[in-house]
Amino acid sequence: MEAVDDTVQVLPLTSIRGIGPRKARTLKEAGVGSVQDLFNYFPRRYLDRRTITPVASLRKGEHATVVGTVENVVKQRGRYGRVRLVAELCDGTGSLELVWFRGTSYFAGSLREGDCLMVYGKVGYFRHQPQMQHPEFEHVDRAGYENPDGGIVPVYSSTDQMKRAGLGSNGMRKIIRQAFSDLSPVFSDNLSQKLISRYGLLSLSDAYRAVHFPSTPEMLDRAIYRFKWTELFFLQLMFALRRMSYRSEPAGLCAERSGEYTEALYRSLSFSMTEAQKQAVRDIYRDLRSGCRMNRLLQGDVGSGKTLVAMFAIALAADNGMQAVFMAPTEILAFQHYMVMRDFAEPLGLRTGFLGGRQQKRERLDTLGGIWKGSINIVVGTHAVLEESVRFNKLGLAVIDEQHRFGVLQRKALKDKAGNPHILLMTATPIPRTLSMGVLGDLDLSVIDQLPGGRKRVVTRCCSEQKKHEVYRFLGSEIARGRQAYIVYPLVEESEKMDLKAACDSFELLRDRVLPDVSMGLIHGQLSSQQKEQVMDLFRSGKLDLLVGTTVIEVGVDVPNATVMVVEHAERFGLAQLHQLRGRVGRGPHQSYCYLVHGKTSGDASARLSAMENNSDGFRLSEIDASIRGVGNLFGKEQSGVVSGLAFSDVIRDFDIMCSARRAAASLADRDPGLKEPAHRMIREHYMKQYHGRSRLAGIG
Repeated sequence: MEAVDDTVQVLPLTSIRGIGPRKARTLKEAGVGSVQDLFNYFPRRYLDRRTITPVASLRKGEHATVVGTVENVVKQRGRYGRVRLVAELCDGTGSLELVWFRGTSYFAGSLREGDCLMVYGKVGYFRHQPQMQHPEFEHVDRAGYENPDGGIVPVYSSTDQMKRAGLGSNGMRKIIRQAFSDLSPVFSDNLSQKLISRYGLLSLSDAYRAVHFPSTPEMLDRAIYRFKWTELFFLQLMFALRRMSYRSEPAGLCAERSGEYTEALYRSLSFSMTEAQKQAVRDIYRDLRSGCRMNRLLQGDVGSGKTLVAMFAIALAADNGMQAVFMAPTEILAFQHYMVMRDFAEPLGLRTGFLGGRQQKRERLDTLGGIWKGSINIVVGTHAVLEESVRFNKLGLAVIDEQHRFGVLQRKALKDKAGNPHILLMTATPIPRTLSMGVLGDLDLSVIDQLPGGRKRVVTRCCSEQKKHEVYRFLGSEIARGRQAYIVYPLVEESEKMDLKAACDSFELLRDRVLPDVSMGLIHGQLSSQQKEQVMDLFRSGKLDLLVGTTVIEVGVDVPNATVMVVEHAERFGLAQLHQLRGRVGRGPHQSYCYLVHGKTSGDASARLSAMENNSDGFRLSEIDASIRGVGNLFGKEQSGVVSGLAFSDVIRDFDIMCSARRAAASLADRDPGLKEPAHRMIREHYMKQYHGRSRLAGIG
């Protein structure tokens, strides 16, 4: 977080009473190699001794803290030779059974009859006996418990090796208290006094002391608020400085006018655009004409019409003599976009080229030549467009679909290849507003939150494996009416071969026995791009009634006649993936259906399936997904680093704090974008140290 003063920071850990060479080595192996690291070893939670629950008052399902005396410790052998450790904790009102199924030898050595323990865990009942399985516990002194110092006990994480060295939670609490006593550290503040006063924050020194040894719950809350506010302030400051840097960069090419291509595109539409689409187009036009580089994210639910908005951006680029590139993460999705773009562009007189990883050599060379000469106006492809052999004539706009699958390095490669093109990022995975501010706060944002008129809500039903035959019967009846359908199987990286074999075996069973009168095709990632496209062409043309596949059809496949989506083993899919798959149907005038066939479900899987059954709004589902999975799992490794440095705060749970920090950061960036004023010296120093690699993107040096 922040450094203590220099005289303390350089001291070895062994300068603290109670830390000898052995403990110092153990701490170093656990990532605590300095005095600074020790002060930054924050508690993971707290026990409040003032809220002790008597055993007689425990209720099933609640989390409770109990203090009592160990009266019995035994190892028991159950079925199949499984050993468990059971301890009986008594407090005068009753007895609580403590049970461990793992680490029994360690815990047996840590517990003795007569020990006074403070335990915390979830209360269950077994044969009318209150029980906690794998509770957290602290050895406490009976006198210390009866006369608590402040009553709030910090609980620290510790490895088994730390515990063996006497550095469990209780041991860590003692040495950190000793460090404060021996060293009397002063923490250099990383915020200006003006910010501290304006937002009512504790000083950093007071916050460190209070977070380790809070005197009152109120003081603890203020300390945690200070750390959260500071983390989110520097995150939002990075975003604010990046935005200013983007907006100050002149675009390689500027759109000065709209003309024949944009006007012809608008006249060619046989339907009315939604107001949300029109506003997104206005946002993009304003960016392209500003003279500064566009860096905009276009969010839109499944089927909301993002591709058409992107096509208007491409048409405006063409009106001003620019080439455009459209990137997608997979070859099948890129080719789907290529065909859509080609259908839009050719009637306008614009030429479209495709670049993929498995093209014929002659076709690729022709495309590369057209790009270099400028006769190809729109290039659609995968990462292949970033290869050294691809040379643009006058690239002015880059559109990146499913942006969360691309990292910053890919966007930088485009910038290096073509000067400074405008960037339009697109995602069909709606991101909660709370999360977008905390993870994508450096981007300008346009949201398409309306679906085109006439769309019917897809009827979604969960179905157990045992009733799957009813789903297949319904699917067959829809095909008999002239409709088409999908069946999708999971494909998980860790078991890809096994999953793929299961999908292929199921396809053969469907073809030979379950639906023998239905024409069907199989598509998966192991097919060549040519094979996949052949299958897709047959399905799009109506020559195949049923498309069976893995998640390669998750996004981009657009067949209006398809009305049934069956997802097998739906409990294995994420919520965003399920919503994307459902979005493959309901794209035409007919009523559509999505069946989620599942086996046994856990708590999270049940919550996902229930959310799908009861919600059709992708933005609402994104909020539910965030609450189920948490921030850290919502993004791939390309972007997860943005929030990985947050030790205290959560950009969803602490949204109000983030808004406060965001206002302060934006105000500071506007007033002193270089952080050069003397009053902001400590902010600059901390920013440069914590955001060294990323700060260069914001023009701070």
